[in-house]
Amino acid sequence: MGTAIVSPLRQRMIEDMNARKLCTATQRGHIRSCKRFAAFLQRSPETATAEDIRRFQMYLAEAGLSICNRNRIVTGLRFLFRVTLRRLDLVAGLYHLREPEKIPLVMSPDETRRLLIVTTNLKVRTLLSLSYGCGLRAGEVVRLKVKHIDSAQKIIRIEQAKGRKDRNVMLSPETLDLLRRWWKVRPSRYDATTPLPERYLFPGRRPGEPLTTRQLSRLFHKAADAAGIKKNVTLHALRHSFATHLLEGGTDIRIIQALLGHEKLDTTARYTRVATGMIAKVESPLDLLSQRRKKPRRSKQLTAA
Repeated sequence: MGTAIVSPLRQRMIEDMNARKLCTATQRGHIRSCKRFAAFLQRSPETATAEDIRRFQMYLAEAGLSICNRNRIVTGLRFLFRVTLRRLDLVAGLYHLREPEKIPLVMSPDETRRLLIVTTNLKVRTLLSLSYGCGLRAGEVVRLKVKHIDSAQKIIRIEQAKGRKDRNVMLSPETLDLLRRWWKVRPSRYDATTPLPERYLFPGRRPGEPLTTRQLSRLFHKAADAAGIKKNVTLHALRHSFATHLLEGGTDIRIIQALLGHEKLDTTARYTRVATGMIAKVESPLDLLSQRRKKPRRSKQLTAA
């Protein structure tokens, strides 16, 4: 976690996280949460009591932290007390808050088209096209290597993505053409000695490292501003838009689930709430009532007595 002196407790926690193969970002988050708790206590978390746990959670609530951040801190503390310290009595006092369910913010097909049209830089256009055209997360885009592109089967292999899962996504002809054009002009001074299959498609400024997700996010916001998109969208909106536009186009939701790499169908089903094209096509029962009123009445035929 750095070159500074590491306390025995932190070292034990790092070893526990490594043994469970938690990713670097998760480990940093857990350590940050425990440091915040230690700063609040002004002593080692090993000496914490149930009352300390209660007071700390009250402090987080009064500090005005978002529910997401509070839950993130609690997750780190739960690992410390449940795994490293084996203090299950204290774990019982740590609680997660129910986060409000928000529908994803998506871009319309016209907005997406404008975004890609104004992007004249080949590298940026290829990056954003992969994000939207394949529904990839930012980290998945920047970590793509030559070996992941299978032009024969027309697929892109995503290795060890979120949840340590592999999956395949489609490789469209337009995406393949962009990748081939980019490869011709891609700088190779940073990884000339790296075997071809292991080379990143989008190398970063550091030798042997890919472009960072922060750099990719900056490129997206610059393109969104140039395209005149007023929505408060992030790079992840391209992934949301990918799923929503496929759903509106009639693609089976289970196929979308596989393309996105969702474990649960419920996670994918939330896009039905933002598929405005599908929602707009639904006929309101109010209109059905009006149609019934407008139907001509059949005249009753009198029969002879």
